[in-house]
Amino acid sequence: MPDIRVSAAVIVDDLGRALVVRKRGTTRFMQPGGKPEAGESAAGTLIRELEEELALRVDETDLTPLGTFVSAAANEPDHRVVADAFALRAQPGDVIVQAELAELRWLERGDWTSVPLAPLSTEHLLPIAWA
Repeated sequence: MPDIRVSAAVIVDDLGRALVVRKRGTTRFMQPGGKPEAGESAAGTLIRELEEELALRVDETDLTPLGTFVSAAANEPDHRVVADAFALRAQPGDVIVQAELAELRWLERGDWTSVPLAPLSTEHLLPIAWA
């Protein structure tokens, strides 16, 4: 099964809600982030993606590394996603849907059913957000 390498952000606000996003042309929500460009570090990828997708400017010192997680890819059949995940804090007023994103949601603690979620989110990243 081919791997897709990504960086992902576990973003929680002051109320303990976790941010998930949905890209245009897809149905599942997931943590923001994306694929690296040539020579880019995992943190550098995430910093670029957050600015492109959410107009959220962060510095590497704002990111807390969480580890690397593997799950079935949400939008690419027969692929696995290998995600370098980082935690950070942001507030709803800090983010704007742009680029390839269609929408975002702030999920309440333990909310697994209000939107369809990617396997990486349900298996690994949301449990970390709400630990």
